[in-house]
Amino acid sequence: MILGLVPVKGVASEDQAWTALREGRAVLMMRHALAPGTGDPGEFDLEDCSTQRNLNSVGREQARSWGPFLASRGITEARVFSSQWCRCMDTAREMDMGEVTEWPALNSFFRNRGDGDTQTRQTIALVNELEPGAAVILVSHQVNVTALSGVFPASNEAVILALPLSENPTVLARVSPGR
Repeated sequence: MILGLVPVKGVASEDQAWTALREGRAVLMMRHALAPGTGDPGEFDLEDCSTQRNLNSVGREQARSWGPFLASRGITEARVFSSQWCRCMDTAREMDMGEVTEWPALNSFFRNRGDGDTQTRQTIALVNELEPGAAVILVSHQVNVTALSGVFPASNEAVILALPLSENPTVLARVSPGR
């Protein structure tokens, strides 16, 4: 498996970023795996996956690649929090890193940009209130990752963010399993 890790601004080495994640001094925030298209159809219904833009077979394969990729970095289980959108929940489940908990603060605000600041602050607060424990993975959308980190992630790409989170967090690394 090829590692796709790009340190941001030279803030941390690859090893430092992964160590911070393993030790609970960072979180991994990712954009869902490949779900072709942009936004959601007009008839979007959160309770009905058939009305949403969903993972395709490549996206499902991408999501499954996270388990071995994380295990190769010493992470075999995690606390996984996800947007309620089907493409995010499916990404989170396909990673097979543990129970997935829905966090509405991670829901996309692509259509409702005015909700972005509130949801970003909620995400920061929720993460910072977590008790110490297993690594934390957040599965969300491009707009959410960009609003928090300033990074525009590709599908299935993640950032490792130093804790505690703030409105201007330190991005330790950009990561993605090889294709």
